[in-house]
Amino acid sequence: MVMLNELKSKTASGWINGCLGVLIFSGSLPATKIAVMDFDPIFLTVARASIAGLFALIVLFIFKEKHPIYSQIVPLIIVALGVVVGFPLLTALALQHITSAHSIVFLGLLPLSTAIFGVWRGGEHPHPAFWIFSIVGSLLVMGFAFIQGVSASLAGDTLMLAAVLVCGLGYAEGAKLSRVLGGWQVICWALIISLPAMLIMTFMFMPNSFANVSTPVWISLVYVSLFSMLIGFIFWYRGLAQGGIAAVGQLQLLQPFFGLALSATVLGEPVNLLMIAVTIGVILCVVGSRLFAK
Repeated sequence: MVMLNELKSKTASGWINGCLGVLIFSGSLPATKIAVMDFDPIFLTVARASIAGLFALIVLFIFKEKHPIYSQIVPLIIVALGVVVGFPLLTALALQHITSAHSIVFLGLLPLSTAIFGVWRGGEHPHPAFWIFSIVGSLLVMGFAFIQGVSASLAGDTLMLAAVLVCGLGYAEGAKLSRVLGGWQVICWALIISLPAMLIMTFMFMPNSFANVSTPVWISLVYVSLFSMLIGFIFWYRGLAQGGIAAVGQLQLLQPFFGLALSATVLGEPVNLLMIAVTIGVILCVVGSRLFAK
């Protein structure tokens, strides 16, 4: 009975941490959309990784964390390629072609991507019914994209699909590693591994002048650097490790709901009834998939 209560408590903590991570991540695409107004997507990607990496270096030094062992280096590189470089760069490039609101709906595919990689890399085996709800949620998102006219923004939509794929791999690999290394330690070491290259590229792609960079763009850079790239992952990886990659990963279906609200209020982008209907549909899917996650 004690072990059962501990398991339930751990699972509940996983969902709470996962929700906090999703809430933080929800502001990532709207903030990125603002940032690419004045910053080149490549510079934005490497600059945010550099800023987060420097903070991660300070945190690890303060807490005197031990270095990862040799067998953990490759998984950390995969995490870095997926969530430190791949997802930020691909989404920044995509947002040059599509609106923040449109890109956010693609995040409904992240739970399926994360669950697939969770099975492959994390050794999880959800109930068959879980996949039904996860696939239905993904189909809702894809259906929305085609109804909106996927051919009109083929480049943007293709980049978002690639971003979802590499992000799912980074999430699953990081969650698996968090079980032995710790949640915040994983993202910090992934940032540090990529830091030398990110710093060099930051200076290579730095604009000639920052005089015309607006205040909202600077604020957005701070947000995607500290919250999207570091703080959000501390909660997210801990949640995935505690509650299960496939199960807690379904919380990402809530991210479009929060993101669309931010896009409408902060950026003034139109959010139509179809977007709201798709969001409600994927929220119902996360409820269904939660029941069959184990």
